[in-house]
Amino acid sequence: MTEKNATRRNFMKQSTALAAAAGSDAGLSQWPASQARKKKVLWNEMARHEFPALLENKPVVIVPVGSVEQHGPHLPVDNDISIPFHLAVAAAERIGEFPVIVAPPVWLGFTHYNMGFYGTITVRLETFIALLSDVCRSIYANGFERIIVMNGHGGNVAPVTAVANKLAQENIMTLSLPYWDMCKEEMTTWSTKDGRGPGHAGEWETSFQMYLRPHLVAMDKREAGNVRWPFSPATMKYVHVPERRRECPNGVEGDPFAATAEKGEKIFNLCVERLVAIIRDYHDKPLLRYLDFGSDAKVLPTLF
Repeated sequence: MTEKNATRRNFMKQSTALAAAAGSDAGLSQWPASQARKKKVLWNEMARHEFPALLENKPVVIVPVGSVEQHGPHLPVDNDISIPFHLAVAAAERIGEFPVIVAPPVWLGFTHYNMGFYGTITVRLETFIALLSDVCRSIYANGFERIIVMNGHGGNVAPVTAVANKLAQENIMTLSLPYWDMCKEEMTTWSTKDGRGPGHAGEWETSFQMYLRPHLVAMDKREAGNVRWPFSPATMKYVHVPERRRECPNGVEGDPFAATAEKGEKIFNLCVERLVAIIRDYHDKPLLRYLDFGSDAKVLPTLF
């Protein structure tokens, strides 16, 4: 038993040394996830006695939402939660005049159509809606009334909107958006291959990861995608086609060979700039209330 433990310890030491060396080579100190925090912004790093003071100046809480799912042969499976998380942290650190807190990420997403490949973890639609609703209710019950749900996964777009509409009836007003809505035009204009964004493990998502976490991008395993759509472009322009299995044989939509760290940095900084503006606007404006116009409709009972 002692010999086995010694072997395990040696393996862990070697792994740690290799990871540190890889991190040094990649220049990880440049990226938000590995920096020492400029200030406390993570909900999960707070002690309970620190929360009441945060409530004194109209704080904003960002809930990063994403998924853990296959992203082709070259990207990590946490791509869709890592991007909104990094954006949220960077934006929160830039604002000093009022508290901006990043909630623990909701990494479970609605992504059954990626189950054709290893690494994907999905939940049922009803489970996702219930989970995110209860997370937002909990934040609200703690006294935080300004909540932004920052989504990084395409399959979550409709469910996140449904959650916002559902919670509004309980007088919980959330702002919800997928991060790419803040940079959709630029993704199209700045693209050199895909012509749009964000795709799936293609030009833009690969660019994000090459900037944020280059040590996790398997450059030698990149493959361009070949999307198979079931109908003509004219039909696809108007109809919604539910996701089944990911409509590409290798799980990639777009061309990761067009990705660069420079593109990733440029689009990341643009998104942070626009997220900061959204947060400030949310902080400065009065809160919307469900009964603002005098309706006497009964609000459904909540969890609390």
